[in-house]
Amino acid sequence: MKRPRLAFHGAAGGVTGSCFRLAFAGTQVLVDCGLFQGAKSEKELNYRPFPFTPRSIDAAILTHAHVDHSGLVPKLVKSGFAGPIHAAKATVDLCSAILPDTGYVQETEVRQLNRRNLAKGREAVEPIYTAEDAVACLTRFRPVDYGAWFQVAVGIRARLWNAGHLLGSSSLEVELAEARGPGRPMRLLFSGDIGPTHKLFHEDPEAPSDVDYLVCESTYGGTDRVDASADQRRRALRDVVRAADHADGALLIPSFAVERTQELLIDLYLLMRSKELPWVPIFIDSPLATKASAVFDAHAADLRQGELLRETFRSRHVHFTESVEQSKAIGRTHGFHIVIAGSGMCEAGRIRHHLKDWLWRDEATVLLVGYQAQGTLGRILQDGAARVRIQDEEIAVRARIRSLDLYSGHADAPELSAWIEKRRPIRLGLFLVHGEAAAVEALKLRVAPVLPGVETIVPALDSAYELTGSGARELGKTKPPRLPAGMPGHMDWHNDLTRLVLDITSAIDKAADERSRNVIIRRIRRALEPEEVERGASRRR
Repeated sequence: MKRPRLAFHGAAGGVTGSCFRLAFAGTQVLVDCGLFQGAKSEKELNYRPFPFTPRSIDAAILTHAHVDHSGLVPKLVKSGFAGPIHAAKATVDLCSAILPDTGYVQETEVRQLNRRNLAKGREAVEPIYTAEDAVACLTRFRPVDYGAWFQVAVGIRARLWNAGHLLGSSSLEVELAEARGPGRPMRLLFSGDIGPTHKLFHEDPEAPSDVDYLVCESTYGGTDRVDASADQRRRALRDVVRAADHADGALLIPSFAVERTQELLIDLYLLMRSKELPWVPIFIDSPLATKASAVFDAHAADLRQGELLRETFRSRHVHFTESVEQSKAIGRTHGFHIVIAGSGMCEAGRIRHHLKDWLWRDEATVLLVGYQAQGTLGRILQDGAARVRIQDEEIAVRARIRSLDLYSGHADAPELSAWIEKRRPIRLGLFLVHGEAAAVEALKLRVAPVLPGVETIVPALDSAYELTGSGARELGKTKPPRLPAGMPGHMDWHNDLTRLVLDITSAIDKAADERSRNVIIRRIRRALEPEEVERGASRRR
């Protein structure tokens, strides 16, 4: 009997790019197919071929609609995948908005990049996929209900459980017929992203117990977040807005368009309705957030606070922008106002234009309300950078940078540990994924006392394991590796180069006179000379 194999092609050693390939009985199934985010070297994986043959994949299952779990599906279909894509109904609806928007953003970003590349004499690049590619892939989606078994392929069935992370988010239970011998199926559970307890819109996460292998996220595996009630969270937000309120200022909130935006909107509306904050204009400057809000409106009956959300959407103080002209008009707003715009890590979308307009002004505040991956502009701001580069422009950071982690859609370390403990018995192995190294290691240590005798495995990118009846056996990794060892979830040379350029500019600006500036420049040139001489010698040879 051929044993099941599980390969980790994303969210292994890092947080983003979730993609797990399960092979069994001549069938291959993907669990998630997400975009890589973070440092440029990591994002470049999105442009490279998949480390498997898309035509060989028989089916895919999505745990939820966030782009780090769904964002490469259009590329998968464009590359030859022709099977069904199973997901919860709300996930299908959200992907119908998210994926075409992601394709459009890629087209727009690449168009701007190519203008800069042309000016520098560099070659043009192509988007990973277009909005048209994304629309075409939607015909492959197949909605399924929570708790109902569905047949994935011969010998493989699955069902979804509410993960409490996002509208439509799911944990995935998979059963492999007779994988442990005649009449003995093997049961796998993929956590997806687990939501915190007492989420605004969702019931607490659910999932089965008594599984053979558990694949669990660990994004906040090293974080013991303040246990705040909804009222405490709103008060914390109120205090940030009050401190940001400046007659000529703005509060910029980079936010994930799906759910985070809607949660913030409700809390701001409630604070203004209760007169804890004055009524000020709130701009939702994201076409995707507008479309996603329409999906939330349609699913309001499935949500806690659904009717309140509908009331909020209809407030005269809430403005949804669609066109570029409407977005630009926000910059002409007089008086204090709030702008919520994508993306949540400041890596793309309209927030970057607002940051270019406001970061250098001390009457502005930037509020970060979600996870910021290593290497992203959001993380660089969070870590206290004095200067940043946005679209090849250097911007001084004078705005106040604030973080409020109470809106995270992820369970923290105690909640993750409790969720894992409730899955016991875990008979053969626990895989920890979707986390930076420190978070994974912290969660591994935390759960060890409640899982005696259970092997906890931290897979590397593109590692593969044979799932046996006595434990997981590592088979090896893709060769050559797609990223240097230890790369996922870390800063790369692109980040280092940007920081170096900013440091050089800062040093020259601070130099006392022209002579001092020339000294700095000569030192830098001398540091480059040996390499230049060597290149010249090579050309002569």
